[in-house]
This record gives sequence, C-alpha cells and structure tokens, in this order.
Amino acid sequence: MKDRLCHMTYRFSDRIAHIKPSAIREILKAPADADTISFAAGNPAAESFPVREMAEIAADLFANHASAALQYGVSDGYLPLRECIAKRQKEVWNIGKSVSAGDKFNDSTIIVSGGTQGIELACKILCNEGESVICENPSFVGALNSFRSTVSARTIGVPLLEDGPDIAELERVLDHTKDAHLLYLIPTFQNPAGLTTSLAKRKAIYEIALRHHVIILEDNPYGELRFSGEEIPTIKSMDTEGIVIYCSSLSKILSAGMRIGFIVAPEDITAKMVVAKQSEDVHSNLFFQMLCHKFMTEYDLDAHIEKIRAIYRRKCGLMLSCLDREVPSWLHYTRPEGGLFIWCTLPASVPMNEFVRACMDVKLRVVPGTTFNCDTEAPSQSFRINYSTPSDSQIEEGCRRLGAVARSFSK
Repeated sequence: MKDRLCHMTYRFSDRIAHIKPSAIREILKAPADADTISFAAGNPAAESFPVREMAEIAADLFANHASAALQYGVSDGYLPLRECIAKRQKEVWNIGKSVSAGDKFNDSTIIVSGGTQGIELACKILCNEGESVICENPSFVGALNSFRSTVSARTIGVPLLEDGPDIAELERVLDHTKDAHLLYLIPTFQNPAGLTTSLAKRKAIYEIALRHHVIILEDNPYGELRFSGEEIPTIKSMDTEGIVIYCSSLSKILSAGMRIGFIVAPEDITAKMVVAKQSEDVHSNLFFQMLCHKFMTEYDLDAHIEKIRAIYRRKCGLMLSCLDREVPSWLHYTRPEGGLFIWCTLPASVPMNEFVRACMDVKLRVVPGTTFNCDTEAPSQSFRINYSTPSDSQIEEGCRRLGAVARSFSK
C-alpha cells in the first residue's frame, strides 16, 4: 500500500501562486509559551468588548427574534442597521450625499463581512486583471493581498511622510500609471505607521484624484479611536463629485470576530458591490447585524467608545513611556494620537530582519516592515508594534526586552 502512495503536484492560479501569507497571521499561529510576549497582533483590547450587553442582546434575539436572526438576509445588509450606520456617519463625520439635499449624487450604505471584504469588493468591481492600484507605502497587508489576489493587481507605493503621502510623488505616479483606477488610503491612524494625514494633504489628494479620474478608497477602521489631538474631516466628507468609497467597520468598537463592516459610496458603486458580494457570501452574518443594531439603538454607543479611548490612551501612554525609558535614542518611533500601532524605525546600520529575529530569540514578537511594502521584494528598516492587545505587565516587560535587543546592536 505504501508503495502506491505518491505526492500530488498542485497547480495554483497565477493570481494566488505568488502571494505570501500574512506575516502577522503566521506569527500569531506559531507556537508560543507563557513567556512569549506578542507586540505583533492588531487585535482590539479584550477589555474593550461589551460582553455583558452583548449577552443580553443575544439572549433577547434567541428568545424573541430567532426566526429572523437565523434566516437568510438581503445582500445589502440588515436595513435597520444600514439606516442606523448611515445616520451616525452623517452626524459624526458628515458623510452621505443626497440629490434631494442638492448634491450631484446619492450615497448608499451597505454591510460587508468586515472592512477587508469592502476593500476586496472595491477592487473587484473597479479593476481589471493586472491593472495598478496606488497605495501608501507602507500599507495594510490585508488590503495589499486583496488587490493582488482579486485581480493580480500591481500595487504601487507612494512614500508615507509624517503628515501623509508624498503629494509630489503621488502626482508623478499617477502621471505615469495610466492603468490606475483606484487609490487606497488609510488617512487616520494609518496601519502600520499610526500616522494621520493632514487636512491640507487630504484636500490635495482629493483634487489630484479628481484630476486623474481615479477613485479614492478611504479606509477608516480606526477613526473612532482618537484619544488625543483634533479630529480631521474625512476625505469622504469632501466628496462633491462621487469619487470616494468610504470603508469602515464595527470591528474596533464592538467586536472584531463578528466581522461586521460597512461601505458608504455612490449608489451606482454599492449596487455593483452587492452583485459581487452575492457570489461570495450571499450576505454578512445576520444575527450579528441584528445584535449590532440593537447595541447602537438601545445602549449608549458614544459612552462605550469613550471607554475604549480611555483604555488606549492609557495603554499607548504606558508603551511610549516604557520605550522612552528602555530603548536607545537611535531607535525612532511614532507617537500616535489614536489607533492601535506604533511604527519603529532602525538606522541603516542595523539590519531589520536580524533585529526582528533577535527579538524572537528573547521571546518578543514584532512585525517586520517588509510585510507592509507594496513591492514585496523591497527592503525596510522599520517594524510595527501594538499596544492594544498586550497586558500592562507585558507592555513593560516587552519594552524592556526590546531595549535589551536594541542595546545589543549598539555595539
């Protein structure tokens, strides 16, 4: 019997064969013992989940609304939730245009299975096979892999400066990339860099995209998590011509595991997204859509968000104070005003991959910056760390280990 066994050789599609798995997901599933500290995750803090309230809502849904909550739903999403989200986006972010209010087009809100599905659907309906998608560099690896796997897109990066993308380089890239129809941005608390694009640059980006007939995909999963500084208007709120798709989710404010995201975009775009979504998952989880709607309408969402902001204000402050104390001055890091991440940059003399491996040797996990590059072969001198997931004691000990590794390279 053993002699007849053979190893099957599989042929994978061109669009998926060359894509590397997310380094973050690989790190998270690698074996770890109790002494390992992970700064690699991008998960919300466990203490941010409104567990008691969700248990109450779930019990009510099972007791009184089970026939609806456990049935098929419409692909656009649960209408009461769509209306609730649309209302909040208008009130909080001034997002949502209407011809009846004198605008040139109507925006529509649909529910998607996490923000990542919204990103993937935008690419699917707007980009042909092998075309280019312009992104900040570095950028969210989930989006980059969505672009690559959906249409074998060529991801072209625009360098990210402290106040947002390099505007001159964005103009140059668009001038020389005639097959680019989508510009992907995370303007607020960018992943991985934690930086926020200035208002002046947001206005400039909108005008550049309009001039080049490019659709902007504005990803804003962290916008509700500002714990210091001043709010900056979203690019979508500036959209008078119908060129911005706004993507966000409830993952960072209610539950990441429920996978409830949403899109606000001109209704011609959302209509095509719904068609594309029907062939993927029919509709997003209806039970969780109903749960989210009940939380947003029967509980104090704003008070809940303030609690989350307080958690991250304290945890980010703790990590920054530990870094200030533990690491040498040549290791530079951002000081975010919200979101989940700190972006650390090494001098050219310190090999990033060796540094990350040295962290692994002392049971500390960080994410190498190459993970987030638009060009998968390009080098990086940076790495990402996260303060929302580890406990206070892990933040303190992890920063001590990080400092020890850094000092070992000082020699």
